[in-house]
Amino acid sequence: MRMHIARAVILVAAVSLVACATPDAVVTGKIKAQMLADDTVRSAGLEVDTQDGVVTITGTVQTQEAKDTALRMARETSGVKDVVDMIAVRISERLGDAPEPDRTVGDRIDDAAITIRVKNQLLEDPVVEGTKIDVDTRNGVVYLTGWVRSQEVKDKAIELAKNTRGVLDVQANITVSTS
Repeated sequence: MRMHIARAVILVAAVSLVACATPDAVVTGKIKAQMLADDTVRSAGLEVDTQDGVVTITGTVQTQEAKDTALRMARETSGVKDVVDMIAVRISERLGDAPEPDRTVGDRIDDAAITIRVKNQLLEDPVVEGTKIDVDTRNGVVYLTGWVRSQEVKDKAIELAKNTRGVLDVQANITVSTS
């Protein structure tokens, strides 16, 4: 009997420790699980990141319905304080044209090259703390996410990204934090 009680206490302590230590990871996991279970969003391949209860969703979807569904799921998840929308709807869908085919290997390589160029610009600049800014590129659109120490650093990071060869647009979700 004592062995069962000891195991139960250990299990409760472990679950409590994980829940307290990684609430952002738990929120991210809940949202990703909901997206995988939904036919509208499942194949979109969206990226979900949570920091201090603020969820950032990035990526490109085929339809406005998929975007709206993903954002609704995130907003309705317990533990979410705010949702930052960095989801792009493919231009062909918005214009009513035929759906754009999946990205080719060449498109992915181009996006990876842009990501590397932007990250290098951020790391080499003496004003920008490039290691605290995540860079992701989708169809030539650069998504910057992270934390910086001042508005000057944020503005400089955005400027560097915009002036990098191959960048079509920059979507910045950079938070200024003095701590």
